[in-house]
Formats: sequence, structure tokens, C-alpha cells
Amino acid sequence: QVQLVESGGGLVQAGGSLRLSCAASGSTSRINFMGWYRQAPGKQREWVASVDSGGSTYYADSVKGRFTISRDNAANTLYLQLNSLKPEDTADYYCNAIPFYGNSYWGKGTLVTVSS
Repeated sequence: QVQLVESGGGLVQAGGSLRLSCAASGSTSRINFMGWYRQAPGKQREWVASVDSGGSTYYADSVKGRFTISRDNAANTLYLQLNSLKPEDTADYYCNAIPFYGNSYWGKGTLVTVSS
């Protein structure tokens, strides 16, 4: 089993920055990809960014150039640096871990609110 706990959400003004963290525990050696998803009120959950076990990163077009995903394997922690925030970035942000084999894992989310 893998447990994921997000933190770092909060209220910021447009143009501001925030850093989200996801602490992984349990059988962390099983994890291949880790990533972030978000869900805004009234909208579907969407993929934001991912990083594989070798450190290669992938981004949704909507956040490319503004967000940075990173992974500290020694600390079992995933990060998402959110810069140049826009009101449309307001959402619950969820940490996701995809193992080499088996079901994926999800955190419970952390809320990011960006005011105009």
C-alpha cells in the first residue's frame, strides 16, 4: 500500500506563486509515475503534470511554462511549483502515484484558490 498526503494549498492573488507537496509513505518502491491532477468546481478532473521514476517530466498545455513538477525520491516527496497563477487555476489539487503494476493511488487533495 501507498499513502499520499498533499499540503501547501491556500489563497493567493493572480500572478502569485504557491508550492504544493505530496508526501508518500508505505511501499514507495512500487511507484513508477507520480503526478498532479486538479478539479475545479463544476468541472471534470484534469491531468496537470507527471514525472516518471527517472525524473522525466510532462505537462498539460494549460500549465506548461508556469508550473514545475519535481520529485525527491530520497524524501519520498512530490512537489508542484505553481507560478504566475491565474484565477482559472483555482481547483482542488490531487497527488497521484502509478505503480509499475497494479492500481494507482490518490491523495485527498489540497485546495488552491486564486483571486483576481
